[in-house]
Amino acid sequence: MPRKKLHRRVTREPPVSVYKPAGIPAKDLEEILISIDEFEAIKLSDFEGLSQRDASSVMRISQPTFNRILASARNKVAKGLVQGYVLRIEGGRYVLADGTGILECLDCGSTVDMSSSDKSKCKDCGSTRLRWLRWDKKQRDGET
Repeated sequence: MPRKKLHRRVTREPPVSVYKPAGIPAKDLEEILISIDEFEAIKLSDFEGLSQRDASSVMRISQPTFNRILASARNKVAKGLVQGYVLRIEGGRYVLADGTGILECLDCGSTVDMSSSDKSKCKDCGSTRLRWLRWDKKQRDGET
């Protein structure tokens, strides 16, 4: 039986979540999803210039795992640029470096805070279908 995947450590979420070719409506283009941990791998390796060994330490994963994540991310970015797809950055199994983050249950809509003891299932309905929220619900609804 394979072991459970660990959450990858990410310094912060990307400031922009969608990139698309200019002049063409996004609804007319195919989309490629890049996970937050793939974005982090590209940022650490290609933007900050860290070695794979150093970058894998920052993300708290093994170097071979980092290599697989980076290769997947580079492939997706190249495909999106060459074929003119929308690049959407979201999702993945990650935790912010400061330990914060909120998961949302896809079945009932309740939230699970990263400080809770069990982050693998919803506390209200028991579902394991959870996704990361980019912002907390108040910010998404326009409240301050």
